[in-house]
Amino acid sequence: MSTEAAPERVDAVVHDAVILDSDPATYSTDFADTWLAVTDGTVVGRGRGQHWQRFVRPDTEVVDAGGSFLAPAFVDIHTHGAGGRNVEDGPDHLGEILAVHRAHGTRALVLSFVSDTIDGLSAALRTGARAAHDHRCVLGLHAEGPFLSPEFKGAHSPEVLTSPMPEAVDRLLDAADGQLVQVTLAPELPGALEAIERFTSAGVRVAVGHTAAGYDEAARAFDAGASILTHVFNGMSGIHHRGPGPILAAVDAPHVTLELINDGIHVHAPAARMIADLAPGRVALITDAMAATGMGDGDYVLGALPVRVEDGVARVRREDGSVGSIAGSTLTMDEAVRRAVAEVGMSPVAAVQAASLVPLRALGLLEPEVHSLLRVGERADCVLLDASMRVERVWIGD
Repeated sequence: MSTEAAPERVDAVVHDAVILDSDPATYSTDFADTWLAVTDGTVVGRGRGQHWQRFVRPDTEVVDAGGSFLAPAFVDIHTHGAGGRNVEDGPDHLGEILAVHRAHGTRALVLSFVSDTIDGLSAALRTGARAAHDHRCVLGLHAEGPFLSPEFKGAHSPEVLTSPMPEAVDRLLDAADGQLVQVTLAPELPGALEAIERFTSAGVRVAVGHTAAGYDEAARAFDAGASILTHVFNGMSGIHHRGPGPILAAVDAPHVTLELINDGIHVHAPAARMIADLAPGRVALITDAMAATGMGDGDYVLGALPVRVEDGVARVRREDGSVGSIAGSTLTMDEAVRRAVAEVGMSPVAAVQAASLVPLRALGLLEPEVHSLLRVGERADCVLLDASMRVERVWIGD
């Protein structure tokens, strides 16, 4: 039962919901809170039963959720674009990207930049930093490269890939003006362990990815301070019984978060289910979305590479017109959550946390003991989901 005093003005009350906002280890729908009251975009009360009625005022919007799920809005820490635009297009087009992801329940995201020359990436990060300063919904910037393995380059231009030498690392940190929150690198490259120390000392989360590293090399990177595995299974060797690779190195490091592109294309459901079982509470759902997200099939660009999208699947388009490696995705977070429940076997509360709370923890923005984002006094950014985990309504403040 809520014990909060009802304020004089209450903008909205959502009742008869099942609130997915608690520790999955102890969560039960039988004892979940069922209503939430909001004033000025802030949670002012929540509880069970009929106590929501004392928060209703003459001008209060009253929403009967009809038993649907009410969840914290999503957080995507790996996003390249949407709405026909990539983050490299600059702040003038950021609104188009944000609008698509917001419509699918994402309240905050990290702008992910593909590999480029150090000069080119520095210029892009400098522009991106201004956007991050100006938008509450932008948590920061992610440099996915150029410190990647040519062997596992994916949709990154091979000619710009390089080793993380100190001068290059410092230039990227300088350009990002404190807004760089994540960098993906291959730990087997010369200078990588030193770069991990430099990035982490600057407050940047280091992710292992696009790497030819084996178990031992990846484990050394995690011991050195790397704390994320970029899109698990993609851009790395798989799991072999004599060569467990970076995936099981990440599983064995309890401080590491594993990103998962849960679109049914990048990772097959049984493999995703295995990772969810091996690393409970440490899987962060991401989209890796590119410009075609929210659009249709056709030809697009990711970084400097042409991309063709067919049946919603983005692949690098070769000069002869054929297609090659997967180039990001057209996934949205609501679909990732829905698939996590329907195909991976996560509980609804675990799937929602993998799309909200776990990503914030991965960036160091939330303490481990915090299990609720819709606490009284916190922002009321939330999404109403039906029994199939499909979006019914989104509330996200500016």
